[in-house]
Amino acid sequence: MKQRNILTIIALLITLAVPAQKQTQQKQQKQLQTLKNSIDTYLANYRPVGQRIRSAAHLKALEINDTLQTVTVVADSHFGEGLFTPQSAEAVYEAIHKLLPTELRSHELTVTTGGWDIRQLVPTRLQKERDPNRLWGETDYEGHPWVSPASRPFEITQGLQNRHLSVWASHGRYFNVKDSVWKWQRPPLFGTREDLFTQTIVTPYLIPMLERAGAVVFTPRERDWQIHEALIDNDTRKAADGSRYKENNGRYHWQKSDTPGFAFHEGGYREGENPFEAGTARVARTVEHSKDQSEVIYIPTIPKSGRYAVYVSYQTLPNSIDDAHYTVKHRGVATEFRVNQQMGGSTWVYLGTFDFSEGNSVDNCVVVDNRSSHAGGVVTADGVRFGGGMGNTARGRDDEVSGLPRCLEGARYYAQWAGMPYSVYSSKEGQDDYGDDINARSLMTNHLAGGSVYMPDTTGLGVPIELSLAVHSDAGFVRDGKTHTGTLAICTTYLNDSVLNSGRSRLASRDLADELLTSIPNDMQRLYGEWQRRELFDRNYSESRVPGVPSAIIETMSHQNFADMRFGQDPNFRFDLARSIYKVLLRYISRMHGVKYTVSPLAPSHLRAELTDKGEALLKWNAVDDPIEQSAKAEGYVVYTAIDNGGFDNGQYVRSRHPQLTLPLEPGHVYSFQVTAVNEGGESFPSEVVSCCYEGQNRPTVLVVNAFHRLASPAVRDNQAEQGFDLEYDPGVSYGLTAGWVGLQTCFNKATMGSELSTGLGFTNDSLAGQFIAGNDFNYIRTHADAIASAHRYNIISCSSETLETNEIQPLRYEALDLILGLQKDDGYSLRRQQAFTPMLRQHLQLYTQRGGRLLVSGSYVGSDMRMPADQRFLEQVLHCRPAGADIDSLQREEVEGLGMVFDFYRQPNDEHYAAHRPDVLLPADGAFSAMLYADNMSASVAYKGDDSRTFTMGFPLECVRSEKVRGQLMRGILNFLLH
Repeated sequence: MKQRNILTIIALLITLAVPAQKQTQQKQQKQLQTLKNSIDTYLANYRPVGQRIRSAAHLKALEINDTLQTVTVVADSHFGEGLFTPQSAEAVYEAIHKLLPTELRSHELTVTTGGWDIRQLVPTRLQKERDPNRLWGETDYEGHPWVSPASRPFEITQGLQNRHLSVWASHGRYFNVKDSVWKWQRPPLFGTREDLFTQTIVTPYLIPMLERAGAVVFTPRERDWQIHEALIDNDTRKAADGSRYKENNGRYHWQKSDTPGFAFHEGGYREGENPFEAGTARVARTVEHSKDQSEVIYIPTIPKSGRYAVYVSYQTLPNSIDDAHYTVKHRGVATEFRVNQQMGGSTWVYLGTFDFSEGNSVDNCVVVDNRSSHAGGVVTADGVRFGGGMGNTARGRDDEVSGLPRCLEGARYYAQWAGMPYSVYSSKEGQDDYGDDINARSLMTNHLAGGSVYMPDTTGLGVPIELSLAVHSDAGFVRDGKTHTGTLAICTTYLNDSVLNSGRSRLASRDLADELLTSIPNDMQRLYGEWQRRELFDRNYSESRVPGVPSAIIETMSHQNFADMRFGQDPNFRFDLARSIYKVLLRYISRMHGVKYTVSPLAPSHLRAELTDKGEALLKWNAVDDPIEQSAKAEGYVVYTAIDNGGFDNGQYVRSRHPQLTLPLEPGHVYSFQVTAVNEGGESFPSEVVSCCYEGQNRPTVLVVNAFHRLASPAVRDNQAEQGFDLEYDPGVSYGLTAGWVGLQTCFNKATMGSELSTGLGFTNDSLAGQFIAGNDFNYIRTHADAIASAHRYNIISCSSETLETNEIQPLRYEALDLILGLQKDDGYSLRRQQAFTPMLRQHLQLYTQRGGRLLVSGSYVGSDMRMPADQRFLEQVLHCRPAGADIDSLQREEVEGLGMVFDFYRQPNDEHYAAHRPDVLLPADGAFSAMLYADNMSASVAYKGDDSRTFTMGFPLECVRSEKVRGQLMRGILNFLLH
């Protein structure tokens, strides 16, 4: 009985305890859910300072382990899209710690996103104790670079010397296998496509900046915007076009190599064809002295004068040398290179881009010889290629080629032309060229880098590529039509066990993406006052996942957002954007290796070339400081010289506190000069060209002044109803040649923003697809000097108009002044103001003519850029002309009649010379007369011959006259009118 009572009591206690326990569990669950909600709310509201995150972060899991005394907060991947500093990471920890109940605050807290503790997402550049697993440390390439310039007159010690990088622009024309048609990969918007637009950042700006800092840059797309191509190979000793392959044998003769080499065939290349397995190559043992050398000479037939990239090929053999000697002769100038043939064999190896003259001549050729510092080695010689050429990959049942320049095609097709294995360029086995193209960019990089110190666990060509960067412009728009979408970065850290092929942590890629996303908006904000910093995505993208070295994708801006493209289509902005990217890569690589760096300087300004009493050239210039980069100071300069129609030489180094150089002149020849600034970090872009010519002490002197410095986007429409670029009104001015335009924008309706249909804002036709358009080459003083020199009776000096602004040149000292205005104008839509006649320039011209000066002015906007009453008075009183609008002949005829001649000038956009698209009609005023007529009989120029002064003013640029002979005749006639 007693036992039964005990059991009854126990049962009763259990019955009473169950509801209590359940209530406790429910309370705990409620408290846990409250905690989760609090943390989720915090994560959702968290925004990094200075960064726009579109997607709110949320709590993915909350793990509490009372046994281990730990609390782990697992945020979703959106939380990792923010940039973390040591301070911001600790602030997150502190904020979440405060949300924990008292009983959990003694637990060890960990906050993770994407599998990483957020403290690990603090980049190494901000860490007090840097993670060695995210740095190269002792891993470094110590050998000779793949290609090194042997003619460079200065040394780079704190730049990117001996660094090998893989950099590319996104997308390109591809063959859609399903539809059996060639297509673009991205929609036509605002005059371009991403397939073309990103090239305008990478090709003319970013790659040259990296190379001028000493880097060897590989790009998996054709880099040369030259549609012509000349191929010379030992298997075709003399081509049908007259190109020649020639061997000269010394102590050791050239022999046939035992392994296959390059050979070319006409027509398209089908799937699986490898041009580097179709022929043979040549090999010779090395010698030490030039008297014993053997050489191979490749003499192309250049189809058309212009700039051509030069590529060489060879084989890498067990006893190949690392200092093969190549000489490129371009317009008679010899530039030498050393090529490390111990790596990178059986593909195209880029040496440089040079000016070549049309035709077949030993003044334009490539020579490789067998001189080396290594006895007992071998040099191999295979094909040489001049120019980018047209695409020659045949696809589909009909073996159809794209019909476009190779540089506009995707990387898949260049990879095949460059001898890559089938698995590299056709990872989708020929069924998906779109996917192949995306993968080929990274797979080419891996194939080249395989076997190097940075990818030691794979086989390949042994090129020590240590970084890859893909440059894109993703889509997206802001509804207000004014706000920038901005810059976004992408990396991949969580795949392949989170390690790279070297065993280093994939967080090294996060560090690269982080610095890109931090620095680019900072620079753009400082230079332009506004730019958005977007997210840092850690995603599974091929271009950030596949490379075996640290890699990132930079989405520079949105090609779908007009506010972004308003900046992106301006060449000045593209230069600054590319310079920001270059500086990131310089800093990042230097940090990875623990070395100092110096940013290369900006190009000199205020150039002037005068004559001394002894008939020498006195060349002067000014240094230009970088307002946002303290280390970018010039320590010296390189002066490049060209004589008459010859090419620029390899430069003379000048170290001087007072930047100037005196050079001897041979009378009767035109000497032209470019100057670059250099420091330990590298070399700037070149200055504009100035020229001079000495005919004798008693000859009149003509001062040529270049005021055409304009770089500009096309004409902008931006109002309440419309947005876009009007290329028909004004196609803008690019820096040299550009391959960026696909056609004319046809829809300007802001109400259709965001649509990619033909009725959507920004939609563009394909009228310019495959066409390159010339821009400002900054060499028009040389053109004018050549025309003046054809008279053989005038001394010539020249300067930038900047020197008149600062009174460094006094025009009154000279008998005649030739002012080049080109396409200079204050257009109202460029990011920088670029007047034709600045106030100081007007003062100089007014004083010059008042003192009896003889003045020639030519340019497209001489009159139309002068809109105020004071401007009109200047035109009438100084130039004796009145503007009468633009000449818009219905047939857009190019003929001009004047000085007893009928001649043509560049009026439509083309790939040879910038065009005077809308030249001014100028009417005579104050005793002047019309001296030239357009084809529709409108006045093209005005001449004035008075007792006080003489002027000749042209409504189109003289340098746009197509014929060199006619330019000379015109100049002689004008100078005869002005001076005699």
